[in-house]
Amino acid sequence: MSLKESMPIISSSNGVWEGWYRHYDANGDKIDEHTSRLLCRFLDEHTYHQTNQYFWKDGTIEIKDFPTRIEDGKLIFYTHIDGWAAEVPLDTFNRTIMLNWTRHNEPDLYLYEMIQHSDCRKFRSRVWQWFKGGRLWKRTLIDEHFVELDWSKYEENPQAPNL
Repeated sequence: MSLKESMPIISSSNGVWEGWYRHYDANGDKIDEHTSRLLCRFLDEHTYHQTNQYFWKDGTIEIKDFPTRIEDGKLIFYTHIDGWAAEVPLDTFNRTIMLNWTRHNEPDLYLYEMIQHSDCRKFRSRVWQWFKGGRLWKRTLIDEHFVELDWSKYEENPQAPNL
């Protein structure tokens, strides 16, 4: 069975996505916002690699890489974070991915993410719920749109998207 057959929602993430990240504290107050570009690439049937490029209005740029293995119908994170991403089989509309991870350097912090794809697969929204010390610490709301399949031209010299 091909990756598209076994993981149709996750495989539809392939390509370049741009959008906004908005971070809120546990009281609902906005504490940060920035634009983003995600390079999502399936290198083969067993390897997925995501590069997140974050851009703040003050010119700050942050780049994070997330290589994964594909095993048993899910993405397995294994670098500076440990976790997984998997499709939700109870969603008969085939729109939902769930993700969980922890950071190596912050053992009391964990995150759950829900990703909702539009039916046309050109838009998605994501919600991160961060827990620290067993309590809600913050939430992140992310709105993204699909740009194109060719991620290679965005790897060198990242520039903020025009949103």
